[in-house]
Amino acid sequence: MRWALLLTLLLAGGAVYAEPVIEEWTVVEKDSEGNDVEVTYMTIDGVMVHETDPAKQPQPPIVTPGTESTQEQAGAAPSDAIVLFDGSDVGAWTDTEGGEPRWIVEDGAMLPLKDAGYVKSRQEFGSCQLHVEWATPTRVEGDGQGRGNSGVFLMGEYEVQILDSYENTTYPDGQAGALYGRAKPLVNASRKPGEWQSFDIIFHRPIFNDAGEVVRKATFTVLHNGVLIHDHVALSGGTWWNGPHAVQPYKPHGDKGPILLQDHGNPVRFRNIWVRELED
Repeated sequence: MRWALLLTLLLAGGAVYAEPVIEEWTVVEKDSEGNDVEVTYMTIDGVMVHETDPAKQPQPPIVTPGTESTQEQAGAAPSDAIVLFDGSDVGAWTDTEGGEPRWIVEDGAMLPLKDAGYVKSRQEFGSCQLHVEWATPTRVEGDGQGRGNSGVFLMGEYEVQILDSYENTTYPDGQAGALYGRAKPLVNASRKPGEWQSFDIIFHRPIFNDAGEVVRKATFTVLHNGVLIHDHVALSGGTWWNGPHAVQPYKPHGDKGPILLQDHGNPVRFRNIWVRELED
């Protein structure tokens, strides 16, 4: 029955995660006054509920939180994060060929020179928590997809769209915060042009079998400016452009890939970029 359910979920395209093993039993024990009382015990994955022995249930690791950003000042990353940009230099990035990027640092932000092309992180990641802050140009030019267009790609493949979507209408699955071409955001939480905005992305990578078929789809939980816009969404396929009404399907790849920032011809600025790696 369990394997039948697993197969059904896989065929339906849903993400499949291991269920905890729960055991429960009741015994009769004496209370402090010597009376018989029934006591219920439960273990979850072999660990007693409310276990106090640190050898059996270790305390969570201590992480010092980062600080919140303001419009004027970028915040700080958590103590266990991998910092990809802290306002000082672009040393954590290359161009798509592995060479020096044609992106510059200006007033603590990184941005592309004209025709600079994408940048990719030198380090590669799989499942992760990604924080990135961005700002579209203060001076509004164009409309729709031609206004403050950029994007951040997980594993070099899966795009969360960046766009000036403040009082700017475009196709919903291409507005700010969309999983490009695949899923529109729950709400439009965009700030005004030129103001700093943030994405906090919880990403679990897809898993492929030996035949290159997806056996677990990628999932995204995304907050835009602190507002939930994707709630554990299973990504239906790839997000690369494949014409005006199509995006490319999944294609098999490794367990890790770079973070990409897109140069789409608009001078979008980035700051305070950090990653926390997650277990699959």
